[in-house]
Amino acid sequence: MAARVLGKPGALLCFGVAGGLAARRVYDRFGVFVRAARLGEVSSLVPHPASFSHKGVPAAERARLGIGDGMLRLSIGLEDERDLEADLAQARDGIT
Repeated sequence: MAARVLGKPGALLCFGVAGGLAARRVYDRFGVFVRAARLGEVSSLVPHPASFSHKGVPAAERARLGIGDGMLRLSIGLEDERDLEADLAQARDGIT
């Protein structure tokens, strides 16, 4: 239904960077992606689970669940894909 109504399907994906500090540096650089801990928006979101949704979960339990300190989750919204790609690239440049 989403593909029919929106013309393109949405996407949710996760990726990791080397450690929590690097993840926070990348997270803090996003401009087009909304830095948020919620889902269900039409805007593209970038939550950092270790800092927000799973902050109260002990590190060992997060690791068991596959939620490392360096994990960022992307929820792709309705913005132009070129804007999202540019935002990802500039955020990535924050760790190099």
